[in-house]
Amino acid sequence: MSRENKVRERLESGGNVLGARAETMSPVLVEVYGRLGYDFVWLDFEHAGASPYDSTALDPLVRAAESTDIELLVRVPHGEPPLVHKVLDAGVSTLLVPRVESADQVERAVRAARFEFDGEPGDRGWGGGRPTAWGADAENFTERQDEQVLVGAMIESAAAVADVEEILSVPHLGFAFIGANDLSVSLGHPQETDHPEVVDAIERIESACLDANVPFGAPKHDTDAAAAALEDGYSVLRVGDEVGSVREVLGDRLEALR
Repeated sequence: MSRENKVRERLESGGNVLGARAETMSPVLVEVYGRLGYDFVWLDFEHAGASPYDSTALDPLVRAAESTDIELLVRVPHGEPPLVHKVLDAGVSTLLVPRVESADQVERAVRAARFEFDGEPGDRGWGGGRPTAWGADAENFTERQDEQVLVGAMIESAAAVADVEEILSVPHLGFAFIGANDLSVSLGHPQETDHPEVVDAIERIESACLDANVPFGAPKHDTDAAAAALEDGYSVLRVGDEVGSVREVLGDRLEALR
């Protein structure tokens, strides 16, 4: 039988989900995060890793996630249908589409991930493969996939902020994720995420998500900041990665011992 997408299930029930990034794209890290009890592993195929068009690169990561019952959250380079189809057919259920600037772009990606879209046929094709257990679990496949797949959109540009209400109105959009660093670049204040114009844009996104009842999230690599974000209504948090953790923990340990 196909696995339940616990991230989607938790978000739709009003809960929150916590994840960590595997910068090294290692299946071992996927297993470690799963054993720790995280809800998802962030895999950034926009900026790192092999080509997400190569399903063999995803195979060991998907298997590691299945072995420890953790969800892969895969940030793809873009939301064009051929890539969406390829990643879903590899067994991934949660996608994050970056650099969106309009509701049309978001709808194209979400429609590509579904067999049924807002009462009409979607744009996903029957690929079989891992999601059907290689054909052994094909009964009601299209219906079950539409109940499990989750697509999120990165809001990280001035254009996306200007169209945020329309973006959030796209049927079946699972969540929004705020990219403060790229947003600061788009607004002309690179890396100044505390600049008033950037803060105002983030607050507009937050308010729009709350009004639209769309779950939203962001990276929060500080425990106090993450706790405050949960209090403010955030429900999808990426709270760190192995590289930063090594730098902080083992770096401090080395400094203390020397």
